[in-house]
Amino acid sequence: MVKPHEQQPHALIIPYPLQGHVIPAVHLAIKLASKGFTISFINTQFIHHQISKSQPDIGDDIFSVARKSGLNIHYYTVSDGLPLDFDRSLNHDQFMASLLHVLSAHVEEGVRKIIKSNSGPPLNCLIADTFFVWPSMIAEKFGLLNVSFWTEPALVYTLYYHMDLLRKNGHFGFHDNREDTIDYIPGVAAIEPRDLMSYLQETDISTVVHQIIFKAFQDVQKADLVLCNTVQELEPNIISALQLEKPFYAIGPIFPSGFTKSSVATSLWPESDCSNWLDSKPHGSVLYVSFGSYAHVSKHDLIEIANGLLLSKVNFVWVLRPDIVSSDDTDPLPVGFMKECGDRGMILPWCRQIEVLSHQAVGGFLTHCGWNSILESIWCGVPMLCFPLLTDQFTNRKSVADDWKIGIDVITNRKSVTRAKVAENINLVMNGELGNKFRSRMKEVKKTLKDAMVDVGSSEKNINSFIQEIHNRCVGTSVKPNGICNQHV
Repeated sequence: MVKPHEQQPHALIIPYPLQGHVIPAVHLAIKLASKGFTISFINTQFIHHQISKSQPDIGDDIFSVARKSGLNIHYYTVSDGLPLDFDRSLNHDQFMASLLHVLSAHVEEGVRKIIKSNSGPPLNCLIADTFFVWPSMIAEKFGLLNVSFWTEPALVYTLYYHMDLLRKNGHFGFHDNREDTIDYIPGVAAIEPRDLMSYLQETDISTVVHQIIFKAFQDVQKADLVLCNTVQELEPNIISALQLEKPFYAIGPIFPSGFTKSSVATSLWPESDCSNWLDSKPHGSVLYVSFGSYAHVSKHDLIEIANGLLLSKVNFVWVLRPDIVSSDDTDPLPVGFMKECGDRGMILPWCRQIEVLSHQAVGGFLTHCGWNSILESIWCGVPMLCFPLLTDQFTNRKSVADDWKIGIDVITNRKSVTRAKVAENINLVMNGELGNKFRSRMKEVKKTLKDAMVDVGSSEKNINSFIQEIHNRCVGTSVKPNGICNQHV
C-alpha cells in the first residue's frame, strides 16, 4: 500500500455519457478518493442537466456532499457538442456521431483548464471509459498515465478486443457470417455466434456505433492499464488471458459503500419510492421488471410482456421509462392494463433499483441483462428472467442463464415474444422448483461477489495493486505551464 506521507495521485475520471456508465464511474471516483486520490471528474453538461432536473437540490456539483465528508473530488462539465434540449434518445446516431467527432475537443479544453487551475497535486492520470476513441491522444498530449475503465464484463471486452480473430475466421464482418461455434478466442470457452454482442452479429458494420467500437478498441491497445467492473473468480480464464496483453485489474462490483444509497446523485430521472407498497406484499412474491436506462422495446414485445404479467397473476413493480418504446409514444401499455392489474402491479417511470432489489418482497427480476443490473441482482440474491435488447446484453444473458445458471430466458431460442410463454416462465421462476434451484445457486454466486470485496478478497487486492502501480508510475510527476507532465527519476 501507499505510505501516508507520500504524494498521492491526482486522477481525471471521464465516464461515457450514458446512465449505466456514469454510475460505476462515480462509485470508482469515491472509492479512489477514499484511498487518498485527488479526483477531477468530468460529466457532459447534458448528463449534469438531466441529473439536476431529476434532483433539483444538487446544484452545480454532484460531489458536494461527498466532499464535505473529506473526499478530495472536484467536479467539471463539458459540452458533448449538442444542445441541451436535443433528444439524444430519439436521434441516437447523431448523438453517437457527436461523441465520436466532437466531444474530444471539449474534453481537451476542459483538461487544459483543470491543469492550469493548479488546485491540489498535479494531474498525472487519466481514467476514461473504454468506449471513448480519444484517451490515448489526450493522455499523450498532457503527459498522463492512460487508464482504460471497462464497465462491462471481461468476456465482452475480450470479444471486442479480438474482433480481428472473429473477422479472420468469418464470424464477423460478412453478409453471411459463419454460424458455427467460436472456440478460438483466448481464455473464452466455446461461445455461439448468437451470444455475441448485438453489434458483432450485425452485417452492416458501417454504422456510427461500429466506427466507435473499432476506433475505441484500437485506442485501448495504447492504454497503460485497464480497470474492469467484474470479479476475478467469475471470469478467471478470460482475465488471465487478458493479463498477458497488459495489466488488467478486476475490481468489481463497484457499488456504493454498504450497497446503500450513494451520497452522489447519478440518476437521470426522478426516482419514485415504492417501499410502502412493497412492505404490503408477502416475502418473495414480487417480480421486479426493468429494461434499463437506454435500450428500447418494440411495441409488440411490450404489449406481450404486459399481458404475460397479467396472465402470470404475480405481483410486480415495473419501471417503464416514458421513452421505452419511443419518445413519440409515451403511453405504450395495452388499454385498461392498470385497471386490470389493480393492486397487484405498480408502474413507475424510474426508481432506486438497489432499494427495490434488496427488499424482501422481491423474488425475481425480469431484466434486459445490463451489467450493472446483473451485479445488483446477484448481490441481492434475486434470480433473473433474461430479455436482452441490445449490445452486451446478449452476451451477459449467456453468462446468467447458461454459465452461472441463475436465471432463464423470457422466451426460448429468441423466438417471438408471446404472452403465454412470458407468463409460463415468470411462474417457473417465481413459484416453481426451478426458481428455488436458482435461489440456491444464487447464494453461491453472491458469496463470490461478497468474498471479492473483503480486505483479503480479489477485488480489494486488485484495486490496491492498481493504486500502488499508479503511485509507482506517478511519483515525482510535475506539470509544466503548458500542461505537459514530466517524470522525474
